[in-house]
Amino acid sequence: MSSTTHVVIIRHGQSQGNAEGRFGGHTDTPLSPRGRKQAEATAKSLGSEKFDAIYSSDLPRAIATATPLAKLTGASLETTDALRERSVGVMEGLTFEEAAEQHPEQYQALLRRDFEHVLLGGESYRQTLDRASRKLDEAIAQHKGGRIALFAHTGTICILILHLMGALDAPELKPVWIATANCGIARFDLRDDGFVRVLALNDTRHLIGL
Repeated sequence: MSSTTHVVIIRHGQSQGNAEGRFGGHTDTPLSPRGRKQAEATAKSLGSEKFDAIYSSDLPRAIATATPLAKLTGASLETTDALRERSVGVMEGLTFEEAAEQHPEQYQALLRRDFEHVLLGGESYRQTLDRASRKLDEAIAQHKGGRIALFAHTGTICILILHLMGALDAPELKPVWIATANCGIARFDLRDDGFVRVLALNDTRHLIGL
């Protein structure tokens, strides 16, 4: 008998770094007041669903976004560095303008979505894919036929969505970017015969009025 695993992926709420136009990366930037409201609205929106497990990046902005849903649903919350944002190395904590001025080569490589380029002091998208997809695949296998939520970051979420859709299996990768707003929700149904159904990308309807 076939089964379907439901995967819900959510970006963290607005961080202080987001509000200031800074690169987050692995920086411990907290949620802004707006981000905390977004997290509560997201929990309220998803609170009627039964989750077998909730996973979160171990960075404070992701944990603070995931915690209200875990408390509301009673689902276990597992934090992991595998779901962290891509490390942008020497650009961590800089504003976008500062990064472009101080590290033009690294900044341009980031804008090109160069999948294999390892940022100075940081990671490549390939390295981000390896760690994040491994954790996602483990979670799916562990909760086959159930429903899981993952709280992560815009770059990591883009990579995980492309991974789920099989878009990163091609021998040559084109630069593709799937944007996710703060607390944007993506939904997937994964059948055990390999069929992937994309139900939503960057759904922010629950944030209307904030």
